[in-house]
Amino acid sequence: MTDRSTRLPTEAEIAAINAQHLIRTPLKPADLLFVFGTRVDVRERVDEAVRLWRDGYFRCSVVSGGITPGSARSECEIIADAMIARGIPPGRILREDRAMNTGENVIFSLPVIDAALGLAHVRSVICLGNTWTARRYPMTLHRHWPEVEKMLVTVDSFATPRSLWHTDPEFRRRMLCEWDKIEPYKAKGFIAEWPVR
Repeated sequence: MTDRSTRLPTEAEIAAINAQHLIRTPLKPADLLFVFGTRVDVRERVDEAVRLWRDGYFRCSVVSGGITPGSARSECEIIADAMIARGIPPGRILREDRAMNTGENVIFSLPVIDAALGLAHVRSVICLGNTWTARRYPMTLHRHWPEVEKMLVTVDSFATPRSLWHTDPEFRRRMLCEWDKIEPYKAKGFIAEWPVR
């Protein structure tokens, strides 16, 4: 297997990733902001959640993520507490603190959302996560909750523009790692094609 930290993607692969993976969706106010947990770029994710709240893009959010090795607090707790400290009302944040991967983020959060809001009352969701994971967030959500409209917002702390991800060794490594997961995950039924073409 090729080492993703050293391999250089082809021009065709760069074009495919830019077109198919780094999807930008039109953004409009949604019923729910789904904040996927992370250990990296937490500040950027919280900044974006706060911006979306202040600009009126969601009325409720769910933050999902368990305790990762080396931390005493769950990703959910760290992110949700930071969102509250920045002015988002605690009552507008649902919490899921067991998930250890993107599939569990969705699977474990759906009952939390259903109990608090009723899944039938949620018609649109903004997925918020890392740039390099990109469409895998809404693809995972689409696998388990196809009825809801999905939008995607991604953040990162790289100085490199997203379209030039391949020029930064670490950005490239992360992007290729995620890109390589898409087809195997689809084959295993972990994710579903999104947007539906």
